[in-house]
Amino acid sequence: MKILALDTATEACSAALLLDGKIFERYQLAPREHNRLILPMIEGLLAEAGKSLASLDALAFGRGPGSFTGVRIATGVAQGLAFGADLQVAPVSTLAALAQEAFDETGDEYAFPCIDARMGEVYWGVYRRSDDGHVELVGEETVTPADHVSFPDVAKGSGIGSGWATYREMLTDRLGEARLTGILADRFPRAGCIARLGASLFRKGGAVSAELAQPVYLRDKVAKKPGEAANAG
Repeated sequence: MKILALDTATEACSAALLLDGKIFERYQLAPREHNRLILPMIEGLLAEAGKSLASLDALAFGRGPGSFTGVRIATGVAQGLAFGADLQVAPVSTLAALAQEAFDETGDEYAFPCIDARMGEVYWGVYRRSDDGHVELVGEETVTPADHVSFPDVAKGSGIGSGWATYREMLTDRLGEARLTGILADRFPRAGCIARLGASLFRKGGAVSAELAQPVYLRDKVAKKPGEAANAG
């Protein structure tokens, strides 16, 4: 399978090509430079591989949660490329991508991905390792104040993502130190993981047409008090 993936949802900007099981990736920590970097990354990968967009099977992108601006960039680029090449798109959760990275690195059965959402809040979820080695969501992804995170009663696992860098002590207290095997606080979603998860989604019939490839902000789901909607990010 041949799939191009991209992610700009956090401080990291990355693009990757999955070609018959092998990953080729460009990755750079570059806050506020995603617009400048992402298309050259993609063009460079395609040129090195000698591939055109039309020769690929699908696209994948980090659909959020993350920075509103960053998620919109990834969505817009993925939609534009997919329209032009008549390709389907696999929208992949950035939290799922973090969980996949944790599984690849640690071998744990569970992962607790958490992204700093600013304003004292975090985007978070709980994932277990599926039978095929990929990720499987336990419950729902959500956004909540860091001191309100509620972990289900699951086995031990690793914390990963910028939320753990900002709220390490608070999240450790919420989870329970005995259930935490380690913390990978300096990790951000990577297009290589998104490519693999996108390929799995595509094989399962989960890819969509370009116009249906939409971002997920999570804050959209939060009930707002009267007068708050106009001020929400």
